[in-house]
Amino acid sequence: MSDARVPEDDDYSATVLGSHWISGPPQRPAETKRFDTPQAVSGAVPDRIEGSLLRFGPGVTAQMPGAPFPVAVAPAPRRRRGAALRRYALAAVVLAAVLAYLGWQRLGPALEVREVSVSTDPKGPACDTAADVVALVRTNGRPGTLTYRWVRSDGTRSDPLTERVPSGRKEATLHLLWTFQGTGTYPARAELELISPARRTAAVEFTYRCRP
Repeated sequence: MSDARVPEDDDYSATVLGSHWISGPPQRPAETKRFDTPQAVSGAVPDRIEGSLLRFGPGVTAQMPGAPFPVAVAPAPRRRRGAALRRYALAAVVLAAVLAYLGWQRLGPALEVREVSVSTDPKGPACDTAADVVALVRTNGRPGTLTYRWVRSDGTRSDPLTERVPSGRKEATLHLLWTFQGTGTYPARAELELISPARRTAAVEFTYRCRP
């Protein structure tokens, strides 16, 4: 039976393994680091900490870093209700005036004849020329149509003629050109017969003279 003791030999040595070779290096107690306090760093010491820190995790509400200076928010400009109301009121007045004018043009008083006169050169036309007989019809300035005819003393009667009178014009001028030929003397009379909007007549007399 061999001796269980280890022989003492100069070439052999037994080393008792430490426990750290088996179970690893001894564990140090874990350090708890807080992120809400500044950590000390060797060689660098902060003067101050601006704002607040962000915290994350269940049950923690994230907060935005505070601004290093106050921020002023300009109030929204107030609308000038009075100016807007005046502008709308002016537009409404202008529109009402335009509508009233158009209504007056369409539904206002009709064309009325105030006066009718006829004239020509009192010396009469020269030989073999035409006499320019002019009728002047004065109205109330309303738009409308004049219907008339010319009647001459030689028995000639024209067909009904028309003259359009625009709004605002209070006079209408009507012309008759009566041509004469030959020698001798002829007393002439030209008459304007107004048919509508009212029946009126006006005439002028003159003499055609042509000596041989």
